Amino acid sequence: MSGATIADAVRVVRMPWSGLLALFSAAFTAVMTELLPAGLLPPMARALEVPEGRAGFLVTAYAVASTLSAIPVTALLRGLPRRPVLVSALTGFALFNAVTGLSSSYAVTFGARVLAGVMGGILWAMLVGYAARMVPAERRGRAIAIVSAGITVALCAGIPAGAALASAFGWRAAFLGLAVVALVLVGWVLWKVPGFPGEAAAARVPLRRVAVLPGVRTVLGVTVLVLVGHQAMYTYLAPFVAFAGFGETSLVLLVFGVGTVAGIWVTGAVIDRFPRVALVAVLGVVAGAMTVLALLGGRDWALLGAVGLWGAAFGGVPTLLQTALVDATGAGNADVATSMQTTVYNAGIAAGSLAGGVVLEGAGAGALPWTSLPLVVAALAIVVAARRHAFPARRS
Repeated sequence: MSGATIADAVRVVRMPWSGLLALFSAAFTAVMTELLPAGLLPPMARALEVPEGRAGFLVTAYAVASTLSAIPVTALLRGLPRRPVLVSALTGFALFNAVTGLSSSYAVTFGARVLAGVMGGILWAMLVGYAARMVPAERRGRAIAIVSAGITVALCAGIPAGAALASAFGWRAAFLGLAVVALVLVGWVLWKVPGFPGEAAAARVPLRRVAVLPGVRTVLGVTVLVLVGHQAMYTYLAPFVAFAGFGETSLVLLVFGVGTVAGIWVTGAVIDRFPRVALVAVLGVVAGAMTVLALLGGRDWALLGAVGLWGAAFGGVPTLLQTALVDATGAGNADVATSMQTTVYNAGIAAGSLAGGVVLEGAGAGALPWTSLPLVVAALAIVVAARRHAFPARRS
């Protein structure tokens, strides 16, 4: 083998770490932009001269705009080169976070949050497909896991750090800091993230045809079931912890968060060789954890152990489902497919939170695990049955 051939082979095998970490940071920034206001509502409400309830709509506005824009805006931008679209979304984050940090008008801030949500819809639809196109097919799952880890790091470390920054320097400094991070990311993306062409009009698969590709609807259906089941329990974990007689809700949330980080790491290590087995395993663990919480949740050791296993298992679920969807559609259709999954994901979160609230008010916190369990079991049964297209075994 010649020196040039050896060098080419090394380039193919080596992971493009700098580019993937840029996408990881983009995911981190998007989550921070979406959720940081939730912890800063009192000072934001005072500064904008509105009740805290209206300040809370700043979080809702982002989420609704992101959900509603993901599919139509992604479809509209399919033909454009990918890197300029990514850079435009990050520039939008920089601009609208800066406006949020500087504005004293509720109406202006609300508008900035809506437009930031549109940027979020574009970004979430792009990130998985971008990561998939940066690596060979046999490394696709690991690349998606690296990028998706930005979500977990933002939730576990970024949001608390942002809240600490806001406590020390004011809430405006937190948003202006996010604007600076987004601007730095623009340069990083231009430097290290490769450019990919948009889809040519002649080769562009219509949205409805992507939706009916074999396996797509099955993956999206499993996504809904898992998210509704998870969110119905997770949204109301604090009332359940109180019902169980365990006084440290923060400790329970920490155990869940640490488990999630571990789950993402393990998933990244095995996803490219055993995607089907991994998904069956994690859904089985989530179902087992819900069973333990339902039957033994009043015992401290059972509560902490089950929540830790639930977090570890759920940590890998989004990456496994995203990878399954990209495998079903092909990397070329990944942006459109993941825009659908973004919408379905957010719908599942909303439906799960609603369902959990209804159960909590009607039957009490003790019924929450029993609400989640059948949904997770149904998702597991579908994955086990869908061996042909949606969740096929992949040979190593």
